[in-house]
Amino acid sequence: MTERTNRTVLLRGGAVYSPADPFATAMLVEGEYVAWVGSDGAAQAYAETADEVVELAGALVTPAFVDAHVHATSAGLALTGLDLTGCPSLAEALERISAFARSADDGVLLGHGWDESGWPEGRPPTLAELDAAAGTAAVYLSRTDVHSALASTALRELTEGLAELPGHHPTAPLTRDAHHAVRQAALAHLTPEQRRAAQRAALRRAAELGIGAVHECAGPEISSAEDLAALLALAAEGEGPEVFGYWGELGGIETARRLGAVGAGGDLFVDGALGSHTACLHTPYADAEHTGTAYLTAEQVADHVAACTEAGLQAGFHAIGDAALTTVLEGVRAAADRVGLARVRSLRHRVEHAEALDDKTIAAFAELGLTASVQPAFDACWGGPDGMYVQRLGAERAAGLNPFAAMLRAGVPLAFGSDAPVTPLDPWGTVRAAAFHQTPEHRISVRAAFTAHTRGGWRALGRDQDGVLVPGAVASYAIWEVTDLVVQAPDDRVAGWSTDPRSGTPGLPDLTPGVPLPTCLRTVVRGRTVHQR
Repeated sequence: MTERTNRTVLLRGGAVYSPADPFATAMLVEGEYVAWVGSDGAAQAYAETADEVVELAGALVTPAFVDAHVHATSAGLALTGLDLTGCPSLAEALERISAFARSADDGVLLGHGWDESGWPEGRPPTLAELDAAAGTAAVYLSRTDVHSALASTALRELTEGLAELPGHHPTAPLTRDAHHAVRQAALAHLTPEQRRAAQRAALRRAAELGIGAVHECAGPEISSAEDLAALLALAAEGEGPEVFGYWGELGGIETARRLGAVGAGGDLFVDGALGSHTACLHTPYADAEHTGTAYLTAEQVADHVAACTEAGLQAGFHAIGDAALTTVLEGVRAAADRVGLARVRSLRHRVEHAEALDDKTIAAFAELGLTASVQPAFDACWGGPDGMYVQRLGAERAAGLNPFAAMLRAGVPLAFGSDAPVTPLDPWGTVRAAAFHQTPEHRISVRAAFTAHTRGGWRALGRDQDGVLVPGAVASYAIWEVTDLVVQAPDDRVAGWSTDPRSGTPGLPDLTPGVPLPTCLRTVVRGRTVHQR
């Protein structure tokens, strides 16, 4: 049972992050909307008539976060199943797989998160090693980037025609079509109850972290129409964050509309991922003698963007490597030639991940009005001089990845997300990762990063009025236990932070690496409390 949303709630005695008043300490909510922000003194006039008065005791009130790229069922399965994220070695991974197989019920066993690039053995398990650990169980274990997977012999035998599919290997992890096939076989064994439990776990975790909305990136190769329909139905019950669905299928406009998706995009794959050597590059990998995998041509991109634009529906593509991004830009430009640049720009078509951009690519994003749906945690996980990016690309190319500062300077809209379960739901950690990017010239201010993770997600949906706490805005907000509020800047030539009130700049939590992240006390979505600590 959710609370009624025509209530009047007064919050006072804290700090309210609002462009309407940088010194605000109180906020009034009427039903689903913010009615007023201001000072505690002025708030006294509302106290006697409010249905609820929340004494903030110094807490911070901000807009709720928007995670612009998630896979809710997979994220929930990682929370409730076997999570190999951070597993330190191949030997430890095999021990965990064995223990999980012994303790689990019958059926397909699902897990996620292994990453051989940091293991001392330097390789994933062989099929024989996986089978020895799993016994007779059918096991599906996605790599951390979800672009390859371990599949036990029992699961392979459930997947018709697997040996003939691109990306099949008789003893090693599966990629490309072979990976998609075993994933579909594994997910097909989920019962509706298991799916709902996983989705509820993901949405509950999001609410606990102050996330008020998520963009679900679904599609026939990543989940299923049934999965997206079930998630949207669950979200409509109003007990957690809002969910906005994207259906990533080439030519899938009618399916997207039937499902109630807001776009025909998301994980519509133009390429794969760097960790799995399937991101598509102009020049070969540093540690492999090939350039990755191209799934779509520029002509296919053009046809899809043109059709979506004619239908008034947002398109989007998964593109990580520089060659994949070239394909997207050539296709979008060709679509603009057909239907008009202004019409293409007006829909803010999306590119998910968009990691390997140079100045020319960034300028094209701005010219074509493309939204970059990006994941700063990727750099935190795999950037830096000893990270996976350097292994795959070499130091020079790796240093060019995820250039957030240059993108903002060029006017490219950024929407931040996690790609959960690829990286965990962690909004403040995501803001920290952008502000303290491992390549210093790509860093942006905490304020800009926070905007990309709140208002940026709404702008990506074409809803420019949401994601801020001003009168008339939707009352989706979070209350945080914090210590000091500061204004952090990315440039070493400028003071790293300032609490000078004369600046009129509202402060945010100190996100310096090593400082504890804020704790979410309450999350409210459209006036409904969906999490309370």
